[in-house]
Amino acid sequence: MSASPAPKPSATPPELLRNFCIIAHIDHGKSTLADRMLQLTGVVDARHMRAQYLDRMDIERERGITIKSQAVRLPWAPKDGPNADVTHILNLIDTPGHVDFTYEVSRSLAACEGAILLVDAAQGIEAQTLANLYLAMENDLHIIPVLNKIDLPAAQPEKYAAELARLVGCEPEDVLRVSGKTGEGVTELLDLVVNTMPAPKGDPDAPARALIFDSVYDTYRGVVTYVRVIDGHLSKRDKILMLSTHATHEMLEVGVIAPEPVSSDGLGVGEVGYLITGVKDVRQSRVGDTVTTLNKPATVALGGYKDPMPMVFSGLYPLDGSDYPDLRDALDKLQLNDAALVYEPETSVALGFGFRCGFLGLLHLEIVRERLEREAGLALISTAPNVVYRVVMDDGKEITVTNPSEFPSGKITEVNEPVVRATILSPSEFVGTIMELCQNRRGQLLGMDYLSEDRVELRYQLPLAEIVFDFFDALKSRTRGYASLDYEPTGEQVADLVKVDILLQGEAVDAFSAVVHKDKAYAYGLKMASRLKELIPRQQFEVPIQAAIGARVIARENIRAIRKDVLSKCYGGDITRKRKLLEKQKEGKKRMKMVGRVEVPQEAFIAALSSEADPTKETQKK
Repeated sequence: MSASPAPKPSATPPELLRNFCIIAHIDHGKSTLADRMLQLTGVVDARHMRAQYLDRMDIERERGITIKSQAVRLPWAPKDGPNADVTHILNLIDTPGHVDFTYEVSRSLAACEGAILLVDAAQGIEAQTLANLYLAMENDLHIIPVLNKIDLPAAQPEKYAAELARLVGCEPEDVLRVSGKTGEGVTELLDLVVNTMPAPKGDPDAPARALIFDSVYDTYRGVVTYVRVIDGHLSKRDKILMLSTHATHEMLEVGVIAPEPVSSDGLGVGEVGYLITGVKDVRQSRVGDTVTTLNKPATVALGGYKDPMPMVFSGLYPLDGSDYPDLRDALDKLQLNDAALVYEPETSVALGFGFRCGFLGLLHLEIVRERLEREAGLALISTAPNVVYRVVMDDGKEITVTNPSEFPSGKITEVNEPVVRATILSPSEFVGTIMELCQNRRGQLLGMDYLSEDRVELRYQLPLAEIVFDFFDALKSRTRGYASLDYEPTGEQVADLVKVDILLQGEAVDAFSAVVHKDKAYAYGLKMASRLKELIPRQQFEVPIQAAIGARVIARENIRAIRKDVLSKCYGGDITRKRKLLEKQKEGKKRMKMVGRVEVPQEAFIAALSSEADPTKETQKK
């Protein structure tokens, strides 16, 4: 790639650096704006330019969404202002917009001093716009409000500039109008970044301290660690020390992303770059850890990041049991690149050995599964998503239930389920239908505000179990696609929950159990029983499928027995002869039923346990 050579990082003083990221709701044009910045600064020539340049994964390009934050170094000399004609170095981080990847955004914000808040001039402020703005404010970042897509025929820049100005606390004329597609206004935006955003602060003479904000596994070079230097200086000749694990490494290469990796002599205060040590052990480079030098180590670690809370749990199992070690290695390497993924081993009677994985949402689950299948060549089954419950027994003992099969059967005092605070933004004409949906999902209205005469913000407290499956699809269909959703965990509440067991010929099958609200238990039992009736092949004897809460059966279906035609050779004579043959067959069936075990094929388990909702619909989520 013929990118312009990056200046040696060690020669860049902090006052000439600007670290910023682009934050927005999904599909508001972050990656397109980043493309124009790459072109205008000259780091990517027209011959090598492509749309979504910073989206490196096939899945990102196919779906048109950003999954991973990407850092890139851009040289820029403003045309006017106090810094006119002085070349500055801009470290840009392009972030995801989807609620399931908020952890990526929060880590990016911690590595920056400023943020460009991007809003689509045809759609206005949406749920993730607010969520990302609040994240940036928590990090005390300098915010530049920008309206994108002003070239669209449906754009209403005046209306949404006023809305955005009211939100950020500035005048409507201060909101910059740009078009990432045509490049209009992007030069002025880059000038504004240099002239208004603060330079990074740090002590260049202090012991080196750098924050790991991301890392990736390279088959040939081992772990590649992305860092932001806070204090001191990292040179390629240094031996480095990880403050949390106390592991020491020899530095093989240090450099910057411009936008392809470019090696350099070192990284100074405020700079963003990468380190390669040749380490193959993925556990030795944790996101949020502090890197320092071995000969002059820092004693105080940097703050790091708050650990993400998994919202949805699902089991991942290899179709072929012998692939289990490969799945473990693939998860180790993926966790290095996706710090929000948590997992632990588990076994299932039906599916064998696998892992219980925690995700931030349904799209996160689907993306992780797809990345494992593509990058590691694995064939996987994912079980239906569920959340974590806290069960308090009669004797005061507390049990954490991450899988319905762990639900206790003794005397239960209370069951606590996780709840979230959901923010829904929608045109005001859909308020009634949204309220009806939320009430059906056991929601409590916390408040309602009109952002403008035709846009409303609804805040609800909802059980997490009610929204992880198909809530967003239902919301979109009721609002013709105009509503947007964001949610955050707020704790837990006591709920009337029961465990529904599925019995095959009187024996409970753990894999089919589910924890549901008492009011929905009958519907779940009926649906599961009728589903299994279609999936399980007929046996030599009749098989009852029952759904039960404790000892009480709430639904039943029968799989009829396969009967041999014992009357085929009986071509005449008295009816008693036929009855005698049928009675003899009946006795034989009864004996067979006493010793018979129901054969449930693997396909039936997969179809019954796999997520019913099609998570691909979640791609356009929020």
